[in-house]
Amino acid sequence: MNTYMSKFEANYTALTPITFLKRAAMSYADRTSIIYGEARFTWQETYDRCRRLASSLQSLGIAKNEVVSVLAPNIPALYEMHFAVPMAGGVLNTINTMLDANGVKSILDHSEAKILFVDYEYIPLAYEALRLLNVDPKRSTTKLSVVIIGDSTNKNGKLESSKKHLEYEELVVKGNVDFMAVKIEDEWDPITLSYTSGTTSSPKGVVYSHRGAFLGTLSLILGWEMGTQPVYLWSLPMFHCNGWTFTWGIAARGGTNVCIRNTTASMIYKSIALHGVTHMCCAPVVLNIILEERKQLTTQVQVQVLVGGSPPPEKLLIKMEELGFYIVHAYGLTEATGAALVCEWQKRWDKHSHEERARLKARQGISVLNIEDLDVKDTVTMQSVPKDGKTTGEIVIRGSGIMKGYFKNEKATSEAFASGWFHTGDVGVIHPDGYIQVKDRLKDVIISGGENISSVQVEEVIYQHPEVLQVAVVAMPHPRWGETPCAFLVVKTAKHHTVTENDIITYCRNNLPHYMVPKKVCFLMDLPKTSTGKVQKGTLRAMAKNIQLPDFNNHLQMPPKFTSSRL
Repeated sequence: MNTYMSKFEANYTALTPITFLKRAAMSYADRTSIIYGEARFTWQETYDRCRRLASSLQSLGIAKNEVVSVLAPNIPALYEMHFAVPMAGGVLNTINTMLDANGVKSILDHSEAKILFVDYEYIPLAYEALRLLNVDPKRSTTKLSVVIIGDSTNKNGKLESSKKHLEYEELVVKGNVDFMAVKIEDEWDPITLSYTSGTTSSPKGVVYSHRGAFLGTLSLILGWEMGTQPVYLWSLPMFHCNGWTFTWGIAARGGTNVCIRNTTASMIYKSIALHGVTHMCCAPVVLNIILEERKQLTTQVQVQVLVGGSPPPEKLLIKMEELGFYIVHAYGLTEATGAALVCEWQKRWDKHSHEERARLKARQGISVLNIEDLDVKDTVTMQSVPKDGKTTGEIVIRGSGIMKGYFKNEKATSEAFASGWFHTGDVGVIHPDGYIQVKDRLKDVIISGGENISSVQVEEVIYQHPEVLQVAVVAMPHPRWGETPCAFLVVKTAKHHTVTENDIITYCRNNLPHYMVPKKVCFLMDLPKTSTGKVQKGTLRAMAKNIQLPDFNNHLQMPPKFTSSRL
């Protein structure tokens, strides 16, 4: 091959999702980009606003790779910052709005943020976090600027009480509309800094590259088969993995972002009726909210729903489809730039029964295109497990969608990337057709008398009980077997006496191997969850440690290799 075939400006540009916005403004200038209450923006207006904001950020001193944090719900300002901050050369850090002041303070400190944007609703939380930050003797004296985001339900919304601080709309108005985005010379440069939810360990700062964000975005809109001009409802927090990359993806498809401040059944149904929503993402807990309030549904819907988190129970999938919500299950992690697997539907599955289709949909699926390889490995030998849908191992992945690493945490980064793979910490199986199915978190596997018990498998069975609304199963101490399953339930009726602990245990005995049956069932008003709908099993494990079995002899069950109990 001739040596003159080198990289030129004409044939090589660094990959970055910033380019999606410029293209949207050129190709879909008058198409609606954002709807929020009474506010409407076009893609040309959104592009202009982002350029103005990026200009103002640079005038405030934001330099290359410096962090800009934002504490806000799903509002236009948060969407715009996904483009404006990297256009200015900065790194965007979206903060979980469900954190307390100490959590916000820790992120501001660890991220070394230069500017904090705060939605007016979260001013008290931000002020307390800043107070804690200022009194921390370990904190450097670097000043953190604060910008208040006012009520933007109209385009010129202002917050009168924010005069002592910079104000978001003022920065937009004062910025240069002809500002040229900082040229990305190296696509490996950071674009965002996202903190893990901390359900299993202390939160870590996950750094995404421009390249990873670009490829992750394209891979997911292809994997979900998202067509042009989607009307996308923001029922998923934008702070969670940058909205699973759909903050950039809706611009790439020339769609419309329908922003809602709170994810409630009434707001979901209202948005669908007013704006013709075609797509949305959420955790399974939101599906329960939709189902419980389905009487509010006043129009026929046909909405594609991408669901992440715990596997949606088969019964829930069937009921949602009857309402017109078509579920596609995805699997991902913050470290994988959102989704890494999508359960792509096979046409040949259409002939199956509702129950069989729901079972297939509950699997996590196959890799998106930016994942070069994935496998399920034996945790001891690192050998691939058989593709039999039964043998479990740890799910490992590698590819361009994986994070750059953990910010200021070389040890954790090295551990996560050991043996040339990213270790997800999730236990799964590979089916003969190559589809992955998650069975548990590594630390959620219950080892009872030397036998591994999948908490997910037990949860799936319990969820089939007609009175059960939510369920989580964790390990609790057992005097003989070391560990045994303990089930935490939320039931559909207000009074728990309609279903008893014995009812649930009996139901499990009729549907599970006896060694997998929970030895204790606890009823709660709600399960502890993160803001993204993940059940906080660490909290439940701590509760289970303090539970005493009422009668040891009545609860003994031998593992299957010692008994002939019915399987």
